[in-house]
Amino acid sequence: MMLLPPSTTTKANTILIVSQSGLFAQSLKKVFDANGYQSTTASTISAAVSATKEPGTALIIIDRRLKDAQAIRQLRQVTSIPIVAVQDAVNPCVDEECLQDYEQHVDLVVCSKSQRELLARVRAILRRSSQQQRGAHVRYQVGPIVMDVDRHEVTIGGRMVELTPKEFQILRQFLEAPNCLFSRQEMLNRVWGEGYALEEHALDVHIHALRRKIEQDPACPKMIITVRGVGYKLRG
Repeated sequence: MMLLPPSTTTKANTILIVSQSGLFAQSLKKVFDANGYQSTTASTISAAVSATKEPGTALIIIDRRLKDAQAIRQLRQVTSIPIVAVQDAVNPCVDEECLQDYEQHVDLVVCSKSQRELLARVRAILRRSSQQQRGAHVRYQVGPIVMDVDRHEVTIGGRMVELTPKEFQILRQFLEAPNCLFSRQEMLNRVWGEGYALEEHALDVHIHALRRKIEQDPACPKMIITVRGVGYKLRG
C-alpha cells in the first residue's frame, strides 16, 4: 500500500499539535503540512481544549513530555477527537507508561523516530474516523490480501480465507498500517481492549494460526514479519 498525501487539503484534515517545545511542535507541523494536512499548535492542554471547540480539527497529537494526566483527561472529557501521544524513540516510553496513557483514553502511543511510521498511523486513524462518519464501505488491500470489512471477508490472491473474529481483527490492524511495527501489548490493547488480562503469548498463538491461513509457507512468513523482542508488522 503506497503512502500518498490526501488529494485535497481541507479544514477537516486539520491536526492539532500540543507541545511545550516549539522545536518539537514545528518539526511535526512541517511534516504534516508537507503531506497535505493543515496543522496548528498549542503549548498547553488548556489551549488545546479551547482549540477543539473550533470546527475542523480531526486529530490531536500530544507530546508525551507534557506529563499532565489530569489535563489529558480533561481534554478527553470535552472532545471525542482521536488523541495520539508521541515520544521520540531516543527516549522511548516503557510499557507501564504506555498503559497509563491508554488508561487516560489516549487512542494511540507512538514511540518512533520514523516520520513515515507516524504518518502511516495518523492516516490510518483519520481514514477510520472518516469512514465511520460517512458510513462508508470499508475495504483494504495490501499485496494479495483483500479485506472487505462490511462483508467480513478476506481473500488471498482471489482465494477466500476463513478467519476467526480475533484473527480478522488482528489482520485488520495490520492492513490499516502496513509496514508499521506493532508491539505485542499494543496489538492486545487494540484487539482485546485496554486492561484486558491476557498474556502476550496468546497473541503469538493467534498470529501463528493467521499465518497458517494466509502465508504460502507459514514456517517462513513473507507477509506478517516478526521483529524479535518487539512485535510484528505486515510487509506492504
